[in-house]
Amino acid sequence: MNPTIIGLELKRISRDYVGLFFIAGLPAFMYVIFGAAQTFGEEDIGRGNVALYIMISMAVYGAVTATVSIGGQAAVERQQGWGRQLGLTPLRDSSYVAGKALIALSVALIPITLIYGIGIGTGAKGEAWVWVVSAATVLLGAGVFALYGLVFGLAFRSESAVGAASGSLVIFAFLGNIFIPLSGIMLTIAKFTPLYGFVSLARYPLTGGDSVSTSGALTHESLWVPLANVVVWTMIMAVATVLLARRGRERQ
Repeated sequence: MNPTIIGLELKRISRDYVGLFFIAGLPAFMYVIFGAAQTFGEEDIGRGNVALYIMISMAVYGAVTATVSIGGQAAVERQQGWGRQLGLTPLRDSSYVAGKALIALSVALIPITLIYGIGIGTGAKGEAWVWVVSAATVLLGAGVFALYGLVFGLAFRSESAVGAASGSLVIFAFLGNIFIPLSGIMLTIAKFTPLYGFVSLARYPLTGGDSVSTSGALTHESLWVPLANVVVWTMIMAVATVLLARRGRERQ
């Protein structure tokens, strides 16, 4: 990783006030509407309450929105000739990918900090270690989706790559059991989608693997299921990102 390039990237992102507002503001607003403002938010669940459950879910959504958008900006850089400039330097592909992932994680801290801060002030309750472990899981898990955004950014040659990555992320958020609880065949399909394992792991300290379906049925899921989902999708995204970055360097 090159500290100079990472510093320049962070300065550029910090000047994009509109982008930062939507990365942090939208998921925080969704938490307030669907969690803090609802009476069922006070209901107990696992080692906390429902408001904490929704807060973690929205933090996951905010974090992945941040990391995917940062990764997808690689497409814009390619149009501006930044990729060609990097091709003339000794910067290796692996360093390029690692630097992008680190920048994305730094930006992901913004919505996580904001939403957890609002949660503290609006009635989200849970054991202290649940807050710490879930926040750490959200931050680390978002790294997978920095790679997800990079795949779109490196695979497409237009600015539509960012829109495609963000749009598909909304679909995967629904399929990943983030916005509404799924059941039946939809829940079975969800377990093969990239966001399911991530959000399930983030909630695990709170729920212990228990969940309630739309029909009201209580189900329990072993820890290996979300772990396997995250490991497989991380491997897929990492390999795809390195291969696409190498292909782009060869073309330049």
